[in-house]
Amino acid sequence: GLKKWVEVGNSGIFRPELLLPMGLPENVSVIAWGLSLERPTMIKYGINNIRELVGHRVNLQMVYDSPLCRLDT
Repeated sequence: GLKKWVEVGNSGIFRPELLLPMGLPENVSVIAWGLSLERPTMIKYGINNIRELVGHRVNLQMVYDSPLCRLDT
């Protein structure tokens, strides 16, 4: 439905400087993964800035006007 390739299900390793404030030792590696559904949602609804999709800048009217589930794609 998006008519383009989109990365979904990305993963990675946290950088060491992000783990230090959590009190973890420097020799610890932490992996993270997720579905990354934000990207295809942003493309589908023409959102250019992720802060307009999640966070304090979300347009609540867009949330109210959009269907919860799209079965047409």
